Amino acid sequence: MSERKTADLVDHIDFDDNRLVAELSGQHDAHLAILEDALSVRIDPRGNRFAVSGKARARAIHALTALYEKLERGEPVGPGEALAAAKLSAAPAPKSVKSELPSIKTPKRLISARSPNQAAYLENLSTHDLTFGVGPAGTGKTYLAVAHAVGQLLSGAVDRIILSRPALEAGERIGFLPGDMKEKVDPFLRPLYDALNDMMHPDYIERRIAAGDIEIAPIAFMRGRTLARAAVILDEAQNATPEQMKMFLTRLGEGAHMAVTGDPSQTDLPAGQTSGLADALSVLHGVEGVGETRFTAADVVRHPLVARIINAYDAAGAKKSGRD
Repeated sequence: MSERKTADLVDHIDFDDNRLVAELSGQHDAHLAILEDALSVRIDPRGNRFAVSGKARARAIHALTALYEKLERGEPVGPGEALAAAKLSAAPAPKSVKSELPSIKTPKRLISARSPNQAAYLENLSTHDLTFGVGPAGTGKTYLAVAHAVGQLLSGAVDRIILSRPALEAGERIGFLPGDMKEKVDPFLRPLYDALNDMMHPDYIERRIAAGDIEIAPIAFMRGRTLARAAVILDEAQNATPEQMKMFLTRLGEGAHMAVTGDPSQTDLPAGQTSGLADALSVLHGVEGVGETRFTAADVVRHPLVARIINAYDAAGAKKSGRD
């Protein structure tokens, strides 16, 4: 890859490998169109040279370079990666984040950050014994925590994965549901199974569950235990009470790492009941060894409409608060 050349308001960047350049551009230049739309620039491919114009051309070149380097490492690049590169270049990453974060390799896919906050989150997961990932749905807070846990298990850094959620029901007690205990709690834990299935083959997951290397259970099952050499995740933590949260956090044992994820604005606890997640964020803020990443609608990696829905609800909530 040659050095960038600048002339007036157009920057040029050259790449060496013709095959990778085609993958970089995407079918019918689809990846370039994503970068253009996200960064309000124009990218004109001319063989191995790209002419980039617009105020954010430096960021566009940064994104192109990052995507090309992914291809050089043998990593796939698709529309999602193109949009992620635009997001990562559109705002400076937090100072604590390394310039190059390694991807997490799982048996079924390679997983990497798709926004500056996701990069900060992966950094916190790697460097803190307890990490809070807080924000709206679709920002990857649970998915990345599961990916990090899977990476730790496969590398031998931990002996097991423990995934938990509060089994908080909408209008009925869990004891009223049909079936044995596993059949009762599985619907509440389905998102955690989905994340695991996206990263590992189902038969492998079943073997690890049978061996006790992967455990998925409601938070009530954690009482009285010490969770050592484990990657522990509490999902939907906004539905835990302060008492449950304290109980869960104090299960942390030697060689264990814990991630707590949730959205304080989406609690299903009874009106007037304090969320254990909000309480823990307040009590533990600034405590050594505790990391915290707060996500926003800009970090949403689902359908683009999800981010607009979140922004609309936030705006409506702000108006309502202003009237109250």
